[in-house]
Amino acid sequence: MPAASPTPNSLECDLLVIGSGAAGLAAAVTAAHHGQKVIVLEKAPVFGGATAWSGGWMWVPRNPLARRAGIEEDLEQPRSYLRNELGEHFRPELVDAFLEACPEMVGFFEQHTALQFVDGNAIPDMHGDTPGAATGGHQVIAAPYDAREVGDLLPRLRKTMRETSFIGMPIMAGADLAAFLGMTRSLRAFIHVTRRFTTHLYHLARYGRAMHLVNGVALVARLAKSANDLGVRLMESTPAKRLILEDGRVRGAVVEQGGAELSIRARAVVLAAGGFPNDPARRKALFPRDASGHDNLALPPLSCSGDGLRLGESAGGRVAEDLRSPVAWAPVSKVPYPDGSVGHFPHIIDRGKPGIIGVLKDGKRFVNEAGGYYDYVDAMNQALPEGEESCSWLICDHRFQRRYGLGFARPAPLPLWPHLRNGYLKRGRTLVELAQACGIDPAGLTTTVAAFNHHARQGQDPEFGRGSTPFNRRAGDALHSGPNPCVAPIEHGPFYAVKVQPGCFGTFAGLRTDGQARVLDGNGVPIPGLYAAGTDMASVLGGHYPSGGINLGPAMTFGYIAGRHAAGATPQ
Repeated sequence: MPAASPTPNSLECDLLVIGSGAAGLAAAVTAAHHGQKVIVLEKAPVFGGATAWSGGWMWVPRNPLARRAGIEEDLEQPRSYLRNELGEHFRPELVDAFLEACPEMVGFFEQHTALQFVDGNAIPDMHGDTPGAATGGHQVIAAPYDAREVGDLLPRLRKTMRETSFIGMPIMAGADLAAFLGMTRSLRAFIHVTRRFTTHLYHLARYGRAMHLVNGVALVARLAKSANDLGVRLMESTPAKRLILEDGRVRGAVVEQGGAELSIRARAVVLAAGGFPNDPARRKALFPRDASGHDNLALPPLSCSGDGLRLGESAGGRVAEDLRSPVAWAPVSKVPYPDGSVGHFPHIIDRGKPGIIGVLKDGKRFVNEAGGYYDYVDAMNQALPEGEESCSWLICDHRFQRRYGLGFARPAPLPLWPHLRNGYLKRGRTLVELAQACGIDPAGLTTTVAAFNHHARQGQDPEFGRGSTPFNRRAGDALHSGPNPCVAPIEHGPFYAVKVQPGCFGTFAGLRTDGQARVLDGNGVPIPGLYAAGTDMASVLGGHYPSGGINLGPAMTFGYIAGRHAAGATPQ
């Protein structure tokens, strides 16, 4: 007797993926390549999640692009780096699963999908004084992509984050970004920027959006194209409401589509819904200094609101609450817009350039500003008493602002007046006047800047050692005429400041899993049919941030591992 066909209010598949960021799409593409029938659900009306708003970098040691460039290292080097960085949070099973599979992941997508990569071989690990730290070879990013290749999928993909683009034009880290910062100092850079911007204006007029995709939007577009080519069913505006549990096994999920419930039966489910950066209740419980659940500034889309964690807990999963940090910190400033809305700008680039410092309200520095973004916020939180607002001010002079920009206030030739008028940027003819405008102690600020300038004229920073590591120097300005690419005096008024608050790229406190990305119950036993990847999975690095790309590198890798394991495939 033939099997009954699914009713109109039900669907069937082999693998159901909840979430459409890098982790979810990686799992979907991998499983579909191995012959599985796959459905991807996305709560939002567009695909891409937090990945689409990210820089797109992936930390993947020993990757094929590095090897082709002659960078060979034994697995023990990155393992040693992580062991020294993570300390008591080092979990050998997860770390080894990641390090062994991440080169295979890159090779798989290069060989079998539309996802191609560009190397970041010149990017050092963040903490160069930690044993095992590499000076390069650990980073990759999705290659730029012509949006026309995506076809009819394009309107269904999330656009780049408006704060990190220019009139909707995403700018790729590396040579592209360097050209934009150096356009007033280099004819070659000026020509590059002119061509990019002219092409972008044509695309806006012709297509209504950016068509030269880079960074996170390029990664999402390439993965979505690959999924579509493999027959993966992509369903947007379809939140998962509850898991289907039968005899202790996850058998799919009940979802909502068009106001009606739909049952999707599956052999396995991957949770990859983006963690809980916009879940006030869990933020209040786990985030430090977030009594209201809204005190920190989350960069991911609002749809990343803890759905995956709640679904996992309903099946017996446990959220890790013993990590170094539950959150992937980033220094963020609020950007006011004319329509009354407020955006969030991540301070990734400006802090490392020569001629800027970060100070607290007492006017004193508290950190090496050219270090990692996570480290900046972590130091800021630790420097302030509990109960006091966690914030700092980035301070620079006119020459710095016009050369590099300060946060969302772009460098020359773009005007400053909109940012001064709406209050985003504070200005003072003198440091005392600037301090008064910001609520900073004037004596503290003038003393700090005088001491900083005294050493900065010789390219030195004895207080915090700025420019002392390869990562610091990479974050600086290679064209700077002084002896230290990260250090220059702050002395040419008027002076500017922008208020910086704790923000995040995402969360680390996810569901506990094993090395195959299977969600574990309270006894540490895998829950049959349930996987987690991305930020729905507890940080493989224990809540530490040892290098850029440690969100997306493990997300892609464990998405790949989950898809492969669910399909019953063996490693390549």
